Amino acid sequence: MVREFLQNKDKKQLFENFISLSLLQGVNYILPLITLPYLVRVLGPEKFGLIAFSRAFVQYFNVLTDYGFNLSATREISIYRESKERISEIFSAVMIIKLILLIFSLVILTIIVFSFQKFLRDWEIYYLSFGMVVGQVLFPVWFFQGMERMKYITFLNLMARLLFTISIFIFIRKVSDYIYVPLLNSVGIISAGLLGIWVAFKKFPIYLKIPSWTEVKHQLKEGGYIFISRISISFYTISNVFFLGLLTNNTIVGIYSAAERLINAIKAFNNVILQVMFPFISKVAKESPSKTLKIVNEELKIFLTLELALCVFIYLFSYKIVLIFLGKNFIDSAPIIRILIFTVPLILASAVIGQQILLNFNLKRLFTTSIVYVSLFHLVLLPIFIHFMEGIGAAIVVLITECAIVLFRIVGLYKADRKLFALLRRAY
Repeated sequence: MVREFLQNKDKKQLFENFISLSLLQGVNYILPLITLPYLVRVLGPEKFGLIAFSRAFVQYFNVLTDYGFNLSATREISIYRESKERISEIFSAVMIIKLILLIFSLVILTIIVFSFQKFLRDWEIYYLSFGMVVGQVLFPVWFFQGMERMKYITFLNLMARLLFTISIFIFIRKVSDYIYVPLLNSVGIISAGLLGIWVAFKKFPIYLKIPSWTEVKHQLKEGGYIFISRISISFYTISNVFFLGLLTNNTIVGIYSAAERLINAIKAFNNVILQVMFPFISKVAKESPSKTLKIVNEELKIFLTLELALCVFIYLFSYKIVLIFLGKNFIDSAPIIRILIFTVPLILASAVIGQQILLNFNLKRLFTTSIVYVSLFHLVLLPIFIHFMEGIGAAIVVLITECAIVLFRIVGLYKADRKLFALLRRAY
């Protein structure tokens, strides 16, 4: 049966991509889990919290420079992959836009850092952390995904993560070494980004060209809906740590961030599923809506069942997990983990409906508004809950938000396209 599966060209490529991204996400989250117990014990909650806050701050610039290209450009590359001229034009336009956004981001960072004392007293941390944005801009993940050649992403990220992991144990020996953490991370990501550009030109028939203004506008428009949704997503992901840092202190940020890091390791499974399936579903959606919806429903049934079982396990053993990975100084992370763990299957459900159905069936407006409205609701609740319950309050708001997004998208799909909704139910 496995042999028959692999004899199909599309299924074989899908399987190879799944293995590559599984390895990638495993590395992305397992290696940090190796360094996490060491870092939290050496740095303590306060300095670990400062690093987490600076990382959350520069993540806003990652959102800006990524724009919506990780989905919009991926989709276009997957559709036009047979045309050397077309993919070269897409590649050139996207990279030029990203570089302009990078320069703009650096200017904004400088203005903020030198305008507020909270940022100015640790200015080195923020500039060193900004190196991660530079690396993300350089690394054409969207191109490799669109070409369905995830093995290159895997190899380059593995190199960067290994470099960072080994360096942590060599250079971080005492609390005062905390400043080297963002430096080491940035060096690894920038190195991977530069190699990613080299591999793209070496292995694929692309070349740089000056894109037409029409092409630049087209890419901005295609990514615009996704960009707005990504900004909104950042309101209920990055903003949790950022608001905690503004409204409480670095110690509370450290407690919350440690819990969030453990949950993010579990979310890696979601990222594998979504990154592998999106370009494949984009192709199938062009041919057969009913086949697409059948695949989506099978995907949800299998993976949601697995994730719900994992959620129950993590909930029951959360305190033991915290003691093993983080130590007794972070025991207050356990109640936060018990809340955040149930966001994992909700995130998968909302992302599958949003990316694989709404984007591929020309319901971009619903995709965007579902995030925008709920995120505004999140921003209203967040400072109130943080004021009364600090880290636990932030976790509760995240759970409420993820529930709201799933409901919004299901109801919105029913109202926007009842025929498509009926097909979805029949496929189920």
